[in-house]
Order: sequence, then C-alpha cells, then structure tokens
Amino acid sequence: MFRDYYAILEIEQNAIQEEIKAAFKRQAMRWHPDKNPGVDTTSKMQIINEAKLILLDAEARTKYDVEYNRRKYEKQQRTTEQNQKTQWQDATTNSPFTNSEYEQEHFEPEYDDADYRMYDEELHHWMNNAKRQSVDLAKKTIEDFKEMVKAGAKAAGKEAISVLTVQIILGVIISFFIFLSRTCNN
Repeated sequence: MFRDYYAILEIEQNAIQEEIKAAFKRQAMRWHPDKNPGVDTTSKMQIINEAKLILLDAEARTKYDVEYNRRKYEKQQRTTEQNQKTQWQDATTNSPFTNSEYEQEHFEPEYDDADYRMYDEELHHWMNNAKRQSVDLAKKTIEDFKEMVKAGAKAAGKEAISVLTVQIILGVIISFFIFLSRTCNN
C-alpha cells in the first residue's frame, strides 16, 4: 500500500522543510483530540506523524519522491486507459454524461493506494517503521496525557484539602470571636 503523504499534510511535492513542519503543526492542531471531543482522532494523528517522519528525513523523502512520481505516472496511465475505454463505451451507448463528469462531482482526496505495488523495498520498510513509530508516539502521548490528568487530579485534591482545612480553621476562629463577643456583651 502506498500513502500520499503530501495529500495528508495538504502540501505540494516541492515543499521545503519549514513548510512541512508548518503543515504538520496545522494538521496536528486540526486533528488534536482536544479540538475534536467525542471523536477518535488517533488514527488520523498517527498518519500525520507518519507523513512527518518520512518527509522530514532527507534520504527517506528522496526515495519516497521517486516512488511517488512512479505511482503518479502509473495512475495517470490507468486514468488515460479508463477514459479511453469510457469514451468508447459512451460513444456506443450515447450516455447523457461521462464517468469523468461523475468522478468530478464525487471526488474525494485519496490518501491510500492499496493497489499500488511498491518498487523500493527499503522505502516500504521505512514507511512501515514510520507507521510503527507513529503508533508508539500516539500510545505514549495518550499515556502521558493520562498521567497528567492523574497528577492534576491529585494536585487538585491536595489543594482542595488544604483550602478546606484553612476554611475550617478560619470558621473555628471566627466562631470563637463571635462567641467571645456575645459573652462579653452579656
């Protein structure tokens, strides 16, 4: 399977390192769990991290670009062949609209290409490693978040106890002064 990292980060193939980093930050903010309550964005964050890992590594990106261009060329060839076949079918059936018009109306960005066979085995291995690293990073982030929540709850509990203790002490002191002022007035 081939994944279109440029489409995932919504950048052009000729993007420079700073643009890749900015695009990663933009997508990470867009798909962050805090920005999407009630939506499981884990897999989307993993894919975004995977794209960053490959595109920011100079050697991996060079290999990726070769494969990306090869995939793009093969996809264009398939599209041309399909269009020619569709035109022939349309000419024989007198269809009111062509498949290409239908495809334009119902186009969705395609990130994964399951039918594409990778030529560069080393790149395929690197992409799988990036996928594993992004899963590990997501798990680590979730664990860190849980620990932060626990630590925050614990600190909040301690703070609540100390505030409550101070309020009780102040209440006793104020009650004592009220009691003294009443006994002095009698």
